[in-house]
Amino acid sequence: MSSRETVLNRIRRALADVPVTEVPRDVPVDRCYLRRHGERTDEQSAELLAENLADYRAVVHRCTDAELPSRIASLLAAHGSRTVVAPAGAPARWLSESTGVERVPEDVTAHQLDTVDSVLTGCAVAIAETGTVVLDASPDQGRRRITLVPDHHICVVRVPEQVVDSVPEALERLSPQRPLTWISGPSATSDIELDRVEGVHGPRELEVVLVTS
Repeated sequence: MSSRETVLNRIRRALADVPVTEVPRDVPVDRCYLRRHGERTDEQSAELLAENLADYRAVVHRCTDAELPSRIASLLAAHGSRTVVAPAGAPARWLSESTGVERVPEDVTAHQLDTVDSVLTGCAVAIAETGTVVLDASPDQGRRRITLVPDHHICVVRVPEQVVDSVPEALERLSPQRPLTWISGPSATSDIELDRVEGVHGPRELEVVLVTS
């Protein structure tokens, strides 16, 4: 018996007493699990998010909204970026102080995208307990591929509006009909020797800017 047949047989046995006319919405689901672990202020949630992002080897920055253009300019300069892809919905002011850096539209070819130095996006939501940033292809985030090809990703997160404590709270804000990209640190994998390799299927460098009003 193949592994596939073994799994399917187990599923059939588990469903043996389920009426064929039953549909998922007919069965109430007990959702008594904790939606979050403890109570936090907005600032404590932001601090936890920063701590967990850093634990995943993302680089975290804090600034005000007024300081954001200069902070982005300094990050691009530090990376030596001459080109940056930014989705159409990303505010023009984000790059207003990035002199000498060419803004590349998101609808370039895959070959052209591979030559871009950095990508700049917003986010849909950021999860403090897991250090995860979620993108949902909204106008300020663009198509999924732009955050998977360039080696350097700058992601803007607004605090406290876009920060939640837990995954259940994040799911309440997200639509399953949108293409979701969940990012916990730079792209990385490990081989059987546990040697970490970054940049395998996404950016080698993730910089998250937590922006307050």
